[in-house]
Amino acid sequence: MKTSALGRIALATGITALTTGLIPTTAHADDATVERKVLPVLVEFTDSSFQHPDKVKESTPDTYFGAKKDSLASFFSELSRGRYKVVPVVDDQYVGPVKLPMAASCDHGEINTLTQKALAEQGLVRGEDYDSLSMVFPAQKTGCSWAGLGSVPGPYTWINLYGTASGLGVVGHEFGHNLGLGHQMRSVCTDGNLVDCKENGTSAKSMMGGGGPAMGISAPEMIRAGWLDDSEAVEVAESGTYELRSLHGEGSGVRALDIPMGEDRLVVEYRHAAGSFDQNLEGVHAYRVPKGNYGSSSLIDLTEANKTAGNDAPAEADAITSLKDVASKVSLAVTSSGDGGVTVRVSLNGEDLSDVADVPEETAAPAPEHTGTDTDAGDGLPDGAEAKSGGQEKVTGSEGSEAGGSENLAATGGDSGTLLLAGGGVALVAAGACALSLMRRRRRA
Repeated sequence: MKTSALGRIALATGITALTTGLIPTTAHADDATVERKVLPVLVEFTDSSFQHPDKVKESTPDTYFGAKKDSLASFFSELSRGRYKVVPVVDDQYVGPVKLPMAASCDHGEINTLTQKALAEQGLVRGEDYDSLSMVFPAQKTGCSWAGLGSVPGPYTWINLYGTASGLGVVGHEFGHNLGLGHQMRSVCTDGNLVDCKENGTSAKSMMGGGGPAMGISAPEMIRAGWLDDSEAVEVAESGTYELRSLHGEGSGVRALDIPMGEDRLVVEYRHAAGSFDQNLEGVHAYRVPKGNYGSSSLIDLTEANKTAGNDAPAEADAITSLKDVASKVSLAVTSSGDGGVTVRVSLNGEDLSDVADVPEETAAPAPEHTGTDTDAGDGLPDGAEAKSGGQEKVTGSEGSEAGGSENLAATGGDSGTLLLAGGGVALVAAGACALSLMRRRRRA
């Protein structure tokens, strides 16, 4: 699949991916609840301190662990439907401010090394007392081009704080990188086939693709995080007719189809208002998963539209009703939609779609919830910025340091000139219903 320089703009909250390696290709689905002990640390430098430390101290617990839906803990709890819980480590829910013996800098490796040393002196050791370390420091003298940085995957986030509080759009995005999620791009295939596609911008269907927290994350990213079980993410083994309910929200049912497409996978989802997510998004979408790397999926766009939260295009402007890939002999078509669900016919091995059996009427999809909205904006890329292919470029840190020198990193964001890309849609392909043949998803460790 061809890519274009135009498509190599990275996304959310002004993100440019910074990586020195490859994002893992494995994914797994597990019903077990993961409890992640997160330790935010307020960090200061010898020549730079928080201008309003009391306000920073007050906002930090709310940002990470607050009861409102725009906290990191509430966001991940709803998004994972209770499978992933973010919990505090200490009574105050943060540590600091800690004064590091270094001048203000963007040297993430040195900041990490010195922060962990200071924490160890207080009896707090990563892997024993906490799982994830989030370093929050004043931005006034650092000169960093990013507002947030996260290891991909890993336990570290760096928040280059402008003002007195960092929002979910930055913090949540960086913790998404910690889950192994890269920047989700958009592949435009306007000839109706997937042979000759061009990368053009970001997906706008995920917090990792310029959509902001209001979009949650996409189906392949949910698979990578382990938040869809075998009955929710179905591997399609043969031609058939399938029914999909909305990706987000409470209830049971099939939420994603995982279809073989040569060496890659094709993941199909249906997006519809549910809980706090997708209030301004509607329709069927599909993603190319390169060689099983669910954290590096890209949205397939077969339309000329570009639905985002920043324009007044209809919620389903990017949605499509059919898709065909000649090379892998895969095709699909949406045959019905309504009541919070869609039905799709899937053809493998070049079989004619008209030969695929219809779904019985009694297998209607459960209606999703429609409660709540999410007013938090998304992420954006500073004007004129351009990331490398897939939104990734190499960076270096403290060489060989466990404290974050040479692992994969992804940066979010920027200064007040950051363009916010919130919202909307590019849709696509079909989603489906009543599985005539479902193969249990194999676990991905």
